[in-house]
Amino acid sequence: MPENDAPIEGSKNNNQQDITKFLIMTIASIVIMFVVFAGVNYFIMENLISQKMSSIQTSGEEIDDEEGGDEIQKGIIVDLGDFILNLCDENQKKYLKVNVAIEVSQKEDDFAAQPEQKKGGHGEEAAPAADPMASIQTEMNQYKPAIRDAIITNLSSKTSAELATAAGKELSKEQITNDINSILGGEREVLRVSFGQFIIQ
Repeated sequence: MPENDAPIEGSKNNNQQDITKFLIMTIASIVIMFVVFAGVNYFIMENLISQKMSSIQTSGEEIDDEEGGDEIQKGIIVDLGDFILNLCDENQKKYLKVNVAIEVSQKEDDFAAQPEQKKGGHGEEAAPAADPMASIQTEMNQYKPAIRDAIITNLSSKTSAELATAAGKELSKEQITNDINSILGGEREVLRVSFGQFIIQ
């Protein structure tokens, strides 16, 4: 009987060795596939990230260029004072109290260096240079009556319901801008119209 058992044990050992080899080969091939997959994945992700970064950098530069080109123009503020006027409501009388200021464009020579006046005789000091803002305000004062009239005409043609909405206020500002630009006749351009205190009663 022992002689018959020996070949069976030998075949069992061979089967176990074959299974062990198969398992080792399978695990090794899985590890190799995983390493290859990880390497390919890393390479692809690296390329995608670098492409994204370069596109973001390019778009950022374009935005900077656009912002530089479309820089907000700064103007000169002209306060037109308070307005108290009746509105165009039919059923009951409503009035508006509003403060209006406009921002007008600058001219190239507005803030040019003023030439110093020569000293007078006998140690007299030179007269101070003219204030550029004062001369601009003087220039705008000649237009103020016509500008105030245009604002009164525009706002008094509105109802309280129209002026109570943001859209209604913006429409009035746009219309006032066009009216004042026609009064200025190209000498300056209105950049913005601002309402300060705005009370409807």
